[in-house]
Amino acid sequence: MGGPTPCAEYDVRALLNHLFQVVVAFRSLAAKKEVDFSSTPDRLGEYGPQWPDRFADASAQLVEAWARPGAEDGLTGGMQLPARTVGAMVLLDLTVHAWDVARAAGRPYTPAEGCVAELRTLVAQMAPTARKMNVFAEPAPVPPGASDLEVLLAETGRDPHWTAG
Repeated sequence: MGGPTPCAEYDVRALLNHLFQVVVAFRSLAAKKEVDFSSTPDRLGEYGPQWPDRFADASAQLVEAWARPGAEDGLTGGMQLPARTVGAMVLLDLTVHAWDVARAAGRPYTPAEGCVAELRTLVAQMAPTARKMNVFAEPAPVPPGASDLEVLLAETGRDPHWTAG
C-alpha cells in the first residue's frame, strides 16, 4: 500500500482513498449537490478488509447516479461546469487512475471499449486549464505508433511506460 504510483503525488493507499473520494463525490455531482474536496477520508482504514467490496458498491452507485434521467443536463459543482463534462471528468479520473493502480501493482490494464477516444477529446479541451491548476503535468513524449491509451496517459503528463521499479 505504501508503494509508488505513476501519479507522483500518491502512493497506492492514498490513490485508492482518492478513488473512493471520486466515486462518492461525483455521485453527488450527478445529483447536482455540492461536494467538498478539501480533505480525503481514509476509507481503506475505515472499511478494513471490506474496502474492495465497499469500493465496488460505491462505483455501482456512481454509475446508477449518472445513468439517471437529467444527470447530464444543466450545470453542477462549485465551478458550475456542464454536467456532461463533469460526467466525462469522472470517467477520465477513474480510467487514468485505474491504470495508475494497475501499473503500481504490475498488472495489465485495458480501459472500457470506446472510452479512450472520447477522453482524448476531453483532455484536449481541458488540458491548458488543468495544467495551470496542476491537475495535469506537461505532456510526456510518446513514440510513433503509441496506442490511444498511451497517448491519453502522456497527455495527462504520465509516462506510459512507467514501472514500479
